[in-house]
Amino acid sequence: MSDASDTAAARAALAQPRSHATPRAGAIRLLALDVDGTVCNSRHEVADATCAAIARVRAAGIRVVLATGRRYRDTLPVAARLGIDAPLVTASGALVKDPRSHATLERAAFDADLLAGVLRLIVERGHEPILYSDSYAAGFDFHCRRLPDPAAMTSGVDEYLRVNRQLADVRPDLHHAPPAGIFAGFAMGPHGAMRDLEAALHGAWPGRLALHTIRSPRYRDWMCEIAPMGFTKWSGLVAVAERLGIEPDAICAVGDDVNDLPMIRAAGLGIAMGNATADVRAAATHVVGTHDGSGMDDVADLLLAGLAQTAPPAGPNVG
Repeated sequence: MSDASDTAAARAALAQPRSHATPRAGAIRLLALDVDGTVCNSRHEVADATCAAIARVRAAGIRVVLATGRRYRDTLPVAARLGIDAPLVTASGALVKDPRSHATLERAAFDADLLAGVLRLIVERGHEPILYSDSYAAGFDFHCRRLPDPAAMTSGVDEYLRVNRQLADVRPDLHHAPPAGIFAGFAMGPHGAMRDLEAALHGAWPGRLALHTIRSPRYRDWMCEIAPMGFTKWSGLVAVAERLGIEPDAICAVGDDVNDLPMIRAAGLGIAMGNATADVRAAATHVVGTHDGSGMDDVADLLLAGLAQTAPPAGPNVG
């Protein structure tokens, strides 16, 4: 696991955009895929056509890794469906684990004073903090202060806690005494409230937090996701690529939403799904079909065509 003393400045340097002036699909050795809105369709399924497209990429010798905002446990079925055994970049880059052994390879860490202040601000603004720790082996995924009353499901966070209640570690004093090892968290609410929370957190601790507000694909509200500065999907991908002996310029990143921007901007080849937000489409080198359409086939075709263009010419036929 990476040293917790890694500086925010060193990790922030990973997020600097690379030049997309002459992207070469044939140079790609690692394909990084977002999950919701990219690999999964609007029914939250991994279609057979998507499995076939990714199998074509893998058969051509390109490694495939998932880079998602999902929790680690929630990512494992997708990886299994696609036959992916490479390390999984989860929680928008704050946790990287090996799906074969469940060993932790990279994990973010909050300074205690920073986490205390973040929790105080979230609660003062009337939101419920949800915190992540590396608790897969313990059988739960997140910490919260309460579970909802089933008769009073009035908010998105209530819906989230109801659906995932079996994976919750309930601590009523969470905002005063968070457990050790918290690496990320979020609050949930209407879009305007989450954007306001993001702005308040940024204003209170400029340069110390990785923040984005994103629409949850599976719940009714928006999430303001919070991690220590420098931990993004791109930082997680760079760590995985180093383990695989692959240069950052040989990574292709595919996604659809704001938490995909760091990897799409920084990768050697950045691809936006056709259903991506406008800022993701603008940042990408290519835009392909949607997650309900030809998106994954388009990605596979693009990469395999690039490989064909860069393949050495066949030798003389001496048979």
